[in-house]
Amino acid sequence: MCRSVWFSIVLIGTGCSSPELEPLNTDSRILAFGDSLTLGVGASKERSYPAVLSQLTGLEVINSGVSGETTDAGLLRFEQELERVQPGLVILMEGGNDILQNRNLEVTKSNLAAMISLARDRNIPVILIGIPEKRLFSNAAPLYEELAKENGVVFDGTLVAGLLRTAAYKSDPIHLNEQGYRALAEALYDLLQDKGVLMQPRISMITHKHLGQSARRPETADVLHS
Repeated sequence: MCRSVWFSIVLIGTGCSSPELEPLNTDSRILAFGDSLTLGVGASKERSYPAVLSQLTGLEVINSGVSGETTDAGLLRFEQELERVQPGLVILMEGGNDILQNRNLEVTKSNLAAMISLARDRNIPVILIGIPEKRLFSNAAPLYEELAKENGVVFDGTLVAGLLRTAAYKSDPIHLNEQGYRALAEALYDLLQDKGVLMQPRISMITHKHLGQSARRPETADVLHS
């Protein structure tokens, strides 16, 4: 039986309120940057989350995922991708391979911070998607929320973890299948809508269906300010 589960979306702001993102023009591009979860390993590229998100939004979503990539390699190509794509928005979802390989997560955090800085230097907003730690029932590794708080970016710390805890959405222990990537794209679509990126009516809450999980409304503490 399917039940709803709430994904808490956290916006870590630097002021007294949580600002919305600027709406994207209809000719804007979104850069989906990351590793195999962005590339779409476990499904065809046409069923990857960037491809589905493009269909949902009507915008061009560039799939810049590289299977097996760690954040040090990602940082080496990130600036070039910004120049090539000229995006209006970046969805940054990387670091899983650093975690799997037991790399120094302070270095991982530094690499991701450098990517965020490169985008912000060009006035390109970033949505940061956290990757879970290597333990049961974990949400995003703490470094992601720290990065969000320090850089004032939109952040989700439960989405990927929730999907990877759902067997029906997985192609193997660390990758999604076609249904999982669609669920990921739909959740990101809701987030873009909620933050004003798509110039569509706001939705009051984000909810998606997962097998065998119960519903929980995010507490007010899920919205943090520095």
